[in-house]
Amino acid sequence: MTTLATAPSPRAADTDRVLVVGIDGVRLDLLPSLDTPHLDGVARAGFLAPVEVDAATPTMSGPCWTTIATGVGVAKHGVWGNRLDGNRLDVFPDFTTRLAADCGRRTFAVGGWEPLFLARQGGPLFTAPTRLGYVAPGADTPEGWEEVDDLVTAEAEHLLGLDEELHAGFVYLGAVDETAHFLGCGPEYRRAVEAADRRLGRLLAAARARPGRWTVVVVTDHGHRDEGGHGGRSPEERTAWIAACGPGLSPGTVRPVLHHADVAAHVYTALGVLPDPHWTLDGAAFTV
Repeated sequence: MTTLATAPSPRAADTDRVLVVGIDGVRLDLLPSLDTPHLDGVARAGFLAPVEVDAATPTMSGPCWTTIATGVGVAKHGVWGNRLDGNRLDVFPDFTTRLAADCGRRTFAVGGWEPLFLARQGGPLFTAPTRLGYVAPGADTPEGWEEVDDLVTAEAEHLLGLDEELHAGFVYLGAVDETAHFLGCGPEYRRAVEAADRRLGRLLAAARARPGRWTVVVVTDHGHRDEGGHGGRSPEERTAWIAACGPGLSPGTVRPVLHHADVAAHVYTALGVLPDPHWTLDGAAFTV
């Protein structure tokens, strides 16, 4: 039997698994007015809390996703923009790579934004998970990115359905962010968020179909201005969020202040991996 968020557990069991779903560019202030039942379910079973992009980090996808995946800030990982050139990912790898290389765990990462998954623009961020999936956009349009996210979700469903050991995965959905860049945060953007939630529901169903106790983390990297766009310091751009549920996460219980670096730290905690002090993580598990 699979559980997504029930009884807390003081330590990880052999059956514990983690799924992290990254949805790019989702404004927190708009979520209450949208139809997002699957995200709402994660929040009810655990929490949904704001994250403020810190003053040292540009409100851009490259640095924010790198902090989320590595558990360290920009001063350590060295990614300051949407090109990942000059990174220090050899020293501070993403959690799917570290779990596979250092901890003997099976992991995957899948998505459609090149620098996260390919050796382009200074990437990849996800260097060496056990399995890596990339879906190229057929067109750089909102419609093209909706197609990418559908294919990415299907690939993640396939990976989650394989008859093999699996411990942690990362799925990246980018259509919401691309829609905001093209069309602003109007009706099309809101529909894109709701479509992303439906894909989240597919991923949750695929996880439920596997044995194990699943921790689910859903996270966004930054917000958007009303007209679309980010990179500045407005509250709309700096406000991100994390939602999570699973063993050890009692409903409504979370630290008062969360940071993007906490995501990778919580992944390790949920799998019973004690971080080596030499990793110098900047984050911590969601609850203490």
